[in-house]
Amino acid sequence: MHLSSLPSDYGIGSMGRTAREFVDFLADAGQSYWQLLPICPTSYGDSPYQSFSTFAGNPYFIDLDELCRDGLLLRKEYADVDWESEPDCVNYGALYQKRYAILRLAAARFAQKPDPHFSDFCSRNGDWLEDFALFMALKDAHGGAAWSHWEPKLRTRQPVALAAARQQYAGDVEFWKIVQFLFFRQWDALRAYANEKGVSIIGDMPIYVSLDSADVWAEPKLFQLDGDLSPREVSGCPADGFSADGQLWGNPLFDWDYMAADGYRWWVRRIGYLCGVYNVLRIDHFRGFDSYYAIPNGAQSAKDGHWRKGPGMALFRAVEQAIGKQQIIAEDLGFLTDSVRKLLRDSGFPGMKVLLLAFDGRDDSGHDYLPHNLNACCVAYIGTHDNDTVQGWMASANPVDAAFAKEYLHLTQEEGYHWGMMRGLWSSAAGLTVVQAQDLLGLGSESRMNVPSSVGSNWRWRALPGAFTPELAGRLHRAMEVYDRLPQK
Repeated sequence: MHLSSLPSDYGIGSMGRTAREFVDFLADAGQSYWQLLPICPTSYGDSPYQSFSTFAGNPYFIDLDELCRDGLLLRKEYADVDWESEPDCVNYGALYQKRYAILRLAAARFAQKPDPHFSDFCSRNGDWLEDFALFMALKDAHGGAAWSHWEPKLRTRQPVALAAARQQYAGDVEFWKIVQFLFFRQWDALRAYANEKGVSIIGDMPIYVSLDSADVWAEPKLFQLDGDLSPREVSGCPADGFSADGQLWGNPLFDWDYMAADGYRWWVRRIGYLCGVYNVLRIDHFRGFDSYYAIPNGAQSAKDGHWRKGPGMALFRAVEQAIGKQQIIAEDLGFLTDSVRKLLRDSGFPGMKVLLLAFDGRDDSGHDYLPHNLNACCVAYIGTHDNDTVQGWMASANPVDAAFAKEYLHLTQEEGYHWGMMRGLWSSAAGLTVVQAQDLLGLGSESRMNVPSSVGSNWRWRALPGAFTPELAGRLHRAMEVYDRLPQK
């Protein structure tokens, strides 16, 4: 469950009281992990996989009540704001229009009496924070326009123009630095609280970054861009049983030859940083490190793409040599080949198995995900953020697929299809099992987090207040006892 999905009075979930209450629920329910989507700032489309920065935190998740307790806000400045949303749905447009004005009030008070740790935070994170803060300040100055539409001197980062911009927009640059300090002060406190309760945080690293990001603007040589700093080819995946045209993601592709020549410096920095932010890191689209799908820039669909060779184990050897062994999960879903499977074995990372795909006749590898085929070196899911919920899937799946699921798992409406699916997961040999909050609550398709290749209604679901009850925690705890999945003391 993402932070955005927590109950809240202020339009979106945050790192305050309800986050700690959810941690308490997990601990009472005998759970050891809480998995999140990327916590970075979202851009157009509201997807956490299309962010302005791979390093920064999302300002929307800063808890306003905690800022009030810290003396940075007055309750009257935010308590009665209309966030124009239903309790179970985020309205990102309203957040964009209204949240930053409140954060600017807090930042202005903070600037009058900075936290003594602020300068140290800026120093420790200077390798990304300086560029990010300037990028966001310039983005605001250009009415939100992508950096590719800025004037040439700023677009190409000419030193004189950058120095002048830092001086001209010094106040805005400072604002964005303060926002990041406030975010990570709350994040560190929440993670510490979870860890004290025996709950580790699994975070998510998208393989790609957004073209309109501080990452690409600051270091364009890392990406396959032409002389005008436009992508020559972009990311996506080919057609399969789920999408006749494939998926056109549109991210710029990495210049793997350039990255290899400098020892994968950016990747060492990125993975090392995120392993420090989270307890466990899930790497999205792992198969893209073996070979990646490249689509001509400007193509209308993914049909015209082709496969290119990725960096393979050379990247992960460089990372491990620099930062040591880390707790990493590889999202090895999608079009798998023998070389992808070898990369997973050589990395030593546990891969992912998705139970809903085991029953989907469109997935050729689905039967590999059946519970009796799982082993301890995998992380098993009912579904991910890209799948429908159990109840939604049962209502819309091919009747033959649904019938097989019922037969295999002994599913009944009386028990609840979601509980039957969870039982199937817990009774497997998988070393770790992860269930979406929507499935734990038995919700339908209306609570689905994302429909791939669609824009406008994704990433919006929120749990209602009081959804995670003591009774539910008790039932879940008992199931952990039955299937010998309680945390080791």
